Amino acid sequence: MSFKDIAQIAGSAMAAQTVRLNTVASNLANADSVAGSEAETYRARKPVFATVMDDNLDAAAGGRVQVLDVVESSEPLRKVYEPGNPLANADGMVFYPNVNQVAEMTDMMSASRAFETNVEVLGRIRGMQASLLKLGES
Repeated sequence: MSFKDIAQIAGSAMAAQTVRLNTVASNLANADSVAGSEAETYRARKPVFATVMDDNLDAAAGGRVQVLDVVESSEPLRKVYEPGNPLANADGMVFYPNVNQVAEMTDMMSASRAFETNVEVLGRIRGMQASLLKLGES
């Protein structure tokens, strides 16, 4: 496996984690938004990843990651009786998103650490390439 292959794998992982962080940020930003109907209510989003194996690499070497889609969560919405809320429907009910803030924060920390790990991989590749160039100078 070449340095270029390793960099492509790490780069694809960083791109995937960026999408994951963006969806977490969107979910947390909308966690307390209120709507008057189920159809108007924000629903939590989750990215779907897939492994892309390169024909030039063996299965043990690993593969790149690809974001297939960002899907809405099927978890039920929170329905709360708030007759004084201006967005309440005729029954006095308002709908809150199905965002679990604790799970989102955990997901954010995991994505952030995975991104940092791949930055470290790229840094190590760069260091190894510099060391190889120094060998050629001798």
